[in-house]
Amino acid sequence: MTAVRLTARPVPRLALIAGMLCAVAACDNETSTAPASARATWQEPASYTYTLRSSEGERSLLGTFRITVRDGAVAKAVGLDDSGRHVVEDVPEAVPTIGGLLGELEQARRDDADTAEVEYAADGHPVRISLDWEEDAIDDEARYVISAYQPTDGRRVSR
Repeated sequence: MTAVRLTARPVPRLALIAGMLCAVAACDNETSTAPASARATWQEPASYTYTLRSSEGERSLLGTFRITVRDGAVAKAVGLDDSGRHVVEDVPEAVPTIGGLLGELEQARRDDADTAEVEYAADGHPVRISLDWEEDAIDDEARYVISAYQPTDGRRVSR
C-alpha cells in the first residue's frame, strides 16, 4: 500500500477576500444595480416625473401611473390602465412620491417584514421595491416598479 500525502495549500488572499465579500453581500437585504456610493448619495429631487407599476396584494394602490412630483408632493397622477385610472379617480391621495415608496420600505424593515428588498439604478434612485410582510399570508405583498424617472430641477427634498 502506498501512502499519499496531501499538503494543504494556502488559499490566495484575493480569493479569500472575494469569498468573504460575497458572503457579506448575501446577508444584505438589498439587491442593487448601482454601486453603494450612488445609493448612499441619491436624494429625492423636489420635482420629477416617473412611471409606477404597482402590483401584488389586495390594496388600493394597484395599477400603472404616470406621476408628476412638484415641491416634494404629488402634483399630478394619470392612470395608465383601468386599475390606475380607478385609483386616481377614487383615492388620489394613495398615489405616492418615490420618497413615500422608500418610506414604506423602511417601515416594512422596522416591522421586520419577511421581504423588504430594493433595486437601484446607476444614479441611485430605486427601480424596484418588493415587500411581503408575512411569507405565509395571502395578499399582503406589494411590488413597485419605477421607470421613466426624470428629475425636472436641481433642488432636493430635505428629510
